[in-house]
Amino acid sequence: MMDDDGETIATETVADLVKVTKGAEDLGLSLSEAKTLLAKLQQAMVETQVESWLRENRDLNGARLRSKGSYPVTFHTLFGDVQLKSPRYCLARIDGANGPATISPLRKLIPDHIAPERLYLETRWASLVPYAAAAELLADVLPIDCGANATTVRQHALRAARRIERELTEEKVSFMQDACPRDWMNLPIPDGRIVIGLDGGYIRDRKDRKRNFELIVGRSLPEDGDPRYIGFVHGYDRKPQRRILDHLKKQGVQANQDITFITDGGEEVRSLAEMIAPASEHVLDWFHITMRITVLRQFAQGCENYHEQAGQDLIESLRRIKWHLWHGNGYRARDEIADLQFDAEGLETDYPNMRKFLTAIGEFQVYIASNSASLINYGERYRSGERISSAFVEATVNAVISKRFAKKQQMQWSRTGAHLLLQTRTQTLDGSLRSTFLQWYPGMANDNHEKPEMARAA
Repeated sequence: MMDDDGETIATETVADLVKVTKGAEDLGLSLSEAKTLLAKLQQAMVETQVESWLRENRDLNGARLRSKGSYPVTFHTLFGDVQLKSPRYCLARIDGANGPATISPLRKLIPDHIAPERLYLETRWASLVPYAAAAELLADVLPIDCGANATTVRQHALRAARRIERELTEEKVSFMQDACPRDWMNLPIPDGRIVIGLDGGYIRDRKDRKRNFELIVGRSLPEDGDPRYIGFVHGYDRKPQRRILDHLKKQGVQANQDITFITDGGEEVRSLAEMIAPASEHVLDWFHITMRITVLRQFAQGCENYHEQAGQDLIESLRRIKWHLWHGNGYRARDEIADLQFDAEGLETDYPNMRKFLTAIGEFQVYIASNSASLINYGERYRSGERISSAFVEATVNAVISKRFAKKQQMQWSRTGAHLLLQTRTQTLDGSLRSTFLQWYPGMANDNHEKPEMARAA
């Protein structure tokens, strides 16, 4: 080891390898040899760096401090857990002053006792696979088998998620709170419309295995830019609109930008889109409309088997309803739904599912009436090449929730644990977790992520 002036600080043998070449398995370093080499090298390197840093930072305010022993510290790195001694020094006490009597300078250098890159990898892998699998994976390829377990990985991953939570912006729920409306016209021309789809999914509650709680997830798709994910536990976050606003600002969205929210029309997700931005609109997802009409049509076809003419009339009414909704004529559609309900109630038939049919018509009537302000001319927008369906959000629910929270595998979650994991998982999926860590630790480098020209310059 050499200092900045080229002077040798220390020389130490960290490994002595004897290789006998008999087959392909003998070429190069084996995994166990590499682990041993890296672990010993890391121990020697960190110890030397820490000793050098402590010598440079021994003085405090120009006064030399008196030593008061030391205590052991474990520094978790990618290449093993490094055992260190953290010295303590007595502070000069002023009469009547309150404060600590001793100081440990090493706490300033490694306050969290974990290397940023290891925290990043544990957070990233824990968001993709179960905690135990993440610990096993890291232990397989890195010399961190000691201390790498599901509990440790979970604690580290949730620690990073809590830091992400603390960095949320102020409790503002709308762009309208940032500036006066008369200043919006002075903003630069926005890049284009951004579409945000929101939907919900359910996972099992750890406290009550018979109950589920809802996760709200979404995906934003700007015309010029990379898509981003968002997720939170419904009811756990008391300011969900603040989270959406912060999410949009990170993508460079301005107050005068066109924002389209596409949801299934549920009251929870519909309320999230209200008053976010002055140029925003909420669109009722066409897929969920047609899904409900398809169910009604199946009932009508069943009724046709018992009363042919009446069933055909009901099917024709549903065709007209769908046509009016497709062209954005919500007023005529509601009238047709009312007529459909009147005709179905007055129908005398032996159809056994008639009561269920009437209930479905009533629910559809309430559904369209509640979302009447979100009905658009779907045909015109579809011909213009714009989105009218939240099908991409259905894929988001599968990617964010189903593949990690694994309801089919009987996983159970607390609301806090699920909410925190969502914050890291969404950033992992859209590739922004690395940039978040680089903001926290600007000096954290990774050759795999460097640009070619930077690598050549190095």
